[in-house]
Amino acid sequence: MITLYIEEFDSPCGVLSIVFDENETLLHLDFPDQENARQNTLLKKRFKKFTLEQKNSSHIKAHVLDYLSGNKTALENIICDLGGTVFQQKVWQALKTIPYGKTISYLDLAEQLGNKKAVRAVARANALNPISLIYPCHRVIGSDGSLTGYAGGLDRKEWLLKHEGALLV
Repeated sequence: MITLYIEEFDSPCGVLSIVFDENETLLHLDFPDQENARQNTLLKKRFKKFTLEQKNSSHIKAHVLDYLSGNKTALENIICDLGGTVFQQKVWQALKTIPYGKTISYLDLAEQLGNKKAVRAVARANALNPISLIYPCHRVIGSDGSLTGYAGGLDRKEWLLKHEGALLV
């Protein structure tokens, strides 16, 4: 059985939960006030048997809060391990290419990955992203420009896009 560490903290966009290992590699970042079962479900699928112990992160929390306070590059200093399938990893890596302050559609993301017919699979992989913010799934919107599908809630997605300047206030 593996031991993982968890810390929950308040942020400008609501309560955040981070799960990390003994090396402070970030394994999961979520919004427990939305779908707390999501975090546990994804962790169980990935790690099978594990225990969660409360522990303060010496640097992950500080970098996340720095980003949410306006430092565009603060998240680059966090080491992550997402797990996932090869396809999911391709989708999640593609998320990192979406510039700060910009959005793309699910169709655009599928086309970027070389298969516009995979739009539903791309959307599903996006929904299973275990490290939101750093792998910015909030920057993916509907083809018509609508804000769709965000595990943290659409209000939070809107807040993040406004914070980054992708939406006008």
